[in-house]
Amino acid sequence: MIRFNPGAPRGVPPRFLSRLRSLAVPTAWGAVAVAYRLTCPLARDDALGARLVSSAVLCAVGTGIVLHFRRRMLREIRHARRIAEAAQSVLLRPPPPRVEGLAVAAVHLSADRGARIGGDLYEVTATEHGVRAVIGDVRGHGLGAVRTGAAVLGSFREAAHDEKSLAGVLRRLERAMDRHLREWTHTGHPAPDGAPAAEEFVTVLLLEIHPDGEVHALNCGHPWPYRLTGAGAEPLAHADPLPPLGLFPLPGELPATACGRLLPGDTLVLHTDGAEEARDTDGRFFPLGDVLAEAVRDRPQTPQAVLRTVLTALLDHSVGPPKDDVALLILRNERCSPPTRQTHGVSRSATADR
Repeated sequence: MIRFNPGAPRGVPPRFLSRLRSLAVPTAWGAVAVAYRLTCPLARDDALGARLVSSAVLCAVGTGIVLHFRRRMLREIRHARRIAEAAQSVLLRPPPPRVEGLAVAAVHLSADRGARIGGDLYEVTATEHGVRAVIGDVRGHGLGAVRTGAAVLGSFREAAHDEKSLAGVLRRLERAMDRHLREWTHTGHPAPDGAPAAEEFVTVLLLEIHPDGEVHALNCGHPWPYRLTGAGAEPLAHADPLPPLGLFPLPGELPATACGRLLPGDTLVLHTDGAEEARDTDGRFFPLGDVLAEAVRDRPQTPQAVLRTVLTALLDHSVGPPKDDVALLILRNERCSPPTRQTHGVSRSATADR
C-alpha cells in the first residue's frame, strides 16, 4: 500500500524525508561544534582553562547527539511495542467475563521476556451447539510457536460455530495444522528452537458444555483440567488422551469423552503443562491440584479469585517468571440448577469416568 503525504515534495519518498528530519538535530549540534572551533578564540588557546571550556563544549555536543538518538530509539521501540500489543490482543484476545451463564477468567504468562503471548492458546465461545472452549500448547515457545498457535486458534474460531460435533471441530484443527506444516516446509522457515517442521506438534483440549451442564471433551495429549467443587479439586476425567496434533494422524473414530455435569457453583480450571511443571529452587514441581483445593476449601471462589491465588502461588514457587509458557482458563457455572437433574446417588468421579 502506498501512502500519500500531501506535505511532501512530489517524487520524494516519505521514508527519505523521515531520515532527513532525523539527521537535522545531529547536524545542528555538529554545526555548533564546528562554529565554536572556527570562531571562538578559546578553541585556539592552549591555556588550561581554555582547554577545559573546549572540552566541556565538546562533551555537551556529544551528549546532545547521544540523547537525540536515544530518544528516537525509544520512540521506535514504543511504536513497535504498540503494534505488537495490538497483534497480540487479536491473536490471544481476552475472553468475555461471562459466556452463556459461565463466568470466565484467563491469563497467559510468556516465557519470553517482554512478550505477552507465546506457544499457548485458549478461547471460549458460545455456539448453537453449546459453549465450546479450547486450550492448547505448541511445542517450544517464541515467534515460531506463535505462528503455529495462530493457525490452530484461527481454525477453532470458525470450526466451533460451523461443526455440529466436537469431532468435526478437531478434524478441522488437524487439517489446519497439516496445512501450516506443509507451508512451513515449502517456505523453508525453521521451526521453533531450530527443529525440523516434522517434529512440530500442538496439544489440544476441546470442551463442550451444554445448557444442562453436561460436559464432553476431546483431548489430544493435553493435561486434563481440574473440576473445583465444595469437596475440593479433582481431574475432570482420567481417560487416555489422543496423540497431539502434528505427530500422527488422528484415528478414524473420535468419540468424545463424557465428563458428567458441571453443576451450578462448580468450576473448571483448564491449564497448560507449564503450570504443573514449574519448579522451585529444589527442583520440585508446582502442586497445582493442592493449590486449587486449598483455594476453594473454605468457600466458593470467583474465577478471578482462583486465578489470583494460582498466580501468586506459582510465582512464589518458581521465584519469578516460569521457564515455560503458562496459560490458565477458568470457567465457573453460574447458571440456575436445571429442573431435571437427578444424580440418584452417583458420585462425581463415577460420572466423570463413565
